[in-house]
Amino acid sequence: MTAAARRTFSASFLGWMLDAFDFLLLTFVITRIATTFNRTVAEVTVALTLTLACRPIGALLFGWLGDRYGRRAPLMADIGFYSLIQLLTAFSPNFTVFLVLRALYGVAMGGEWGLGAALTMESVEPGRRGAVGGVLQSGYMFGFLLAAATYYAVFTFTHWDWRALFIIGTLPALLILYIRSGVPESPAWLAGRAQRIGTTPNFLLKSFAAHWPLFIYAIAFMASLNGMSHGTQDLYATFLQKQHRFSPGSTTLLAMTGAVGAIAGCAIFGTFSERFGRRRMVMVAAAFALCMIPLWAFGQTVASLATGVFFIQLGVQGCWGVIPAHLNELSPSDVRGTFPGFTYQLGNLVAAGVPQLEALLASKIPLPSGEPNYGGALALVAAAVLAAGFLLAAFGYLVRKETRGVAFTTASTAALTHPAFAADVDADG
Repeated sequence: MTAAARRTFSASFLGWMLDAFDFLLLTFVITRIATTFNRTVAEVTVALTLTLACRPIGALLFGWLGDRYGRRAPLMADIGFYSLIQLLTAFSPNFTVFLVLRALYGVAMGGEWGLGAALTMESVEPGRRGAVGGVLQSGYMFGFLLAAATYYAVFTFTHWDWRALFIIGTLPALLILYIRSGVPESPAWLAGRAQRIGTTPNFLLKSFAAHWPLFIYAIAFMASLNGMSHGTQDLYATFLQKQHRFSPGSTTLLAMTGAVGAIAGCAIFGTFSERFGRRRMVMVAAAFALCMIPLWAFGQTVASLATGVFFIQLGVQGCWGVIPAHLNELSPSDVRGTFPGFTYQLGNLVAAGVPQLEALLASKIPLPSGEPNYGGALALVAAAVLAAGFLLAAFGYLVRKETRGVAFTTASTAALTHPAFAADVDADG
């Protein structure tokens, strides 16, 4: 990779990692927030649902800005926005304000992934997209690791409450503003700008109308993958805390074990997708994760639970490791700043109620003791969404042939001569 491409990847990776870190902090303190505001766990999970439901708004808004004004400037604005909302969350005076702020955070979170993924995929060689995309997507789970470590440190070594986590959550994101300032604009976007591509909302609507079967398929596919991710992660810490009575140390250990498996899955399946195909690797990863559900949800020892969470996350995030390259390759070239992020986040909207569904389902199928059966609820939901992801990946062959390695723009050579990009190349020598 060139120096410019390395900076682009690093900035996008860190942006996604810190975005995920800020979101996932909430999943570790659901029960504490419920106590503070005198609410049930199911009521607090509404905050997760609101965040996920509002992400399409951010994806559409910031994606359109990315197609019109370039990927870099809207990305910097988005990061500043989610940092501010995270800080304000720490000072929520009541539960209503808390929910409103988490909804606004969803808007900010929805904008980051699409812009960062498009900027990165447009800056690397076609033959590297699978591997680079897999590592880029693993930034989410690095954010999970960071959130787990922060949770452990705060509640093991201090007497701070949950609000401190959200104050801490603002600090790393501020570093991204500096990182973004050293990243060149996408060469594919520079070439497209010369052709006045994707400059008006009307043009965006026309592009959606022209490719509506692809959009519908991509949204359904991303709904299944978001169901996998949030269905196996968001209530996992609650499952350990409430059903197994694990301490912050044991909860953190198991959460981090799952994150390590997820990081490995992103890199492995993303890289293999370059050789064996994007959809095929999604199907293999989903089938593998399905086999891990009994050990993950019904293990009785720390060792068995650790094995289960490692391998199920390897499969779940193995599916995700393919997505940055796959969605960008499927995207119509004129709306690549919008299509990947918007379809991703509309899929999130469809799957937004998964954590709340699991919390409600746990109370409907209680344990013999009468307590909520989080393990059973997580297992049922995970099985359904993993099966759906497998079937939709297979169905994708009927919607559109796989476009692995497709050129993102026929005008990419012209972009290399654009003054903004040429100056960056000169600076790199």
